[in-house]
Amino acid sequence: MDLSGSSVTVYGAYGHTGRFVTAALLERGLTPVLAGRDPARLEAVARAGLDTRPAAVDDPAALDRALAGAAAVINTAGPFAATAGPVIEAALRAGIPYVDVAAEIEANADTFRRFGERAGAAGAVMVPAMAFYGGLGDLLVTAAMGDWTRADRVDIVYGLDSWHPTPGTRIAGDVSRQRRNGRRVRFTEGRLDYHDDAPRTERWAFPPPAGAREVVAEFSMADIVTVPSHVDVREVRTHMTVEAARDLAAPDTPAPVAADASGRSAQSFVVDAVVHRGGQRRRLVAYGRDIYAVTAPLAVEAVTRILTGRTRTTGVASAGAMFDAADFLAALAPDIVVEPAG
Repeated sequence: MDLSGSSVTVYGAYGHTGRFVTAALLERGLTPVLAGRDPARLEAVARAGLDTRPAAVDDPAALDRALAGAAAVINTAGPFAATAGPVIEAALRAGIPYVDVAAEIEANADTFRRFGERAGAAGAVMVPAMAFYGGLGDLLVTAAMGDWTRADRVDIVYGLDSWHPTPGTRIAGDVSRQRRNGRRVRFTEGRLDYHDDAPRTERWAFPPPAGAREVVAEFSMADIVTVPSHVDVREVRTHMTVEAARDLAAPDTPAPVAADASGRSAQSFVVDAVVHRGGQRRRLVAYGRDIYAVTAPLAVEAVTRILTGRTRTTGVASAGAMFDAADFLAALAPDIVVEPAG
């Protein structure tokens, strides 16, 4: 199916990730429609020939105009606790697929809880957390499981050499902390569990060349929502390298700085996904650069597959449930390179 010229609304198009998504759509021959809450910021990123459509999340009519004629919508505007619900409602009214890049644990849980039944009944396709956090880990776990139908435990370990958060990341993090009253959260015994115990560190042996690194254990990310949404597992743990966690916590850590003409930073990452069952384990590792930039090929590949009918279900579903995980991961090269590990 030729998608050339098909339009995709990018809500939050002037944000850091939104700009990468816009560029990725253009590379695929799709036509981005630039939408967001701030008209002045939209005009600042407007490109020749592209439509700009301001729309506040509390203005359903404006959101309808923003999505009018689009084949799909990608929501890149955080905090998703505020934007996901209204943009999903607009997508349902328009009858088009919805994809977002939310890393907020509670916002993703809300999307499954609030819209799962309605989206399924409507035959709609909605993929939350189709990003570096949530989507990539879910794809890695799903592909690693192969023919396994259940797992005892899943570990997803983020080996970031640094983390320069965007303003949007900081705002979304503040919203999440407020929603959980400063508590930490994990997925254990088949449910989300909120707790007050102090973080702890452990040594994690990444495959070469990364090697052993200190990580903050149970540094929970969106994977604790996406993975158990379709995998029969009692415990999902995500961990973060100490240096990245410190960067995120420090109020004076600067935003990402472009290291090339595409706008990508020099930050590198390795993501280690390990699935445990009985005495066995299966493992896949992903390598790449710039956690924000690589969210764009993840989200745009998802939209492309949805619009060309390469999906496995309808309703609200995570990446691993919606797509052929191994095939999807292979399509991400060279932006993300995936390798098996022992």
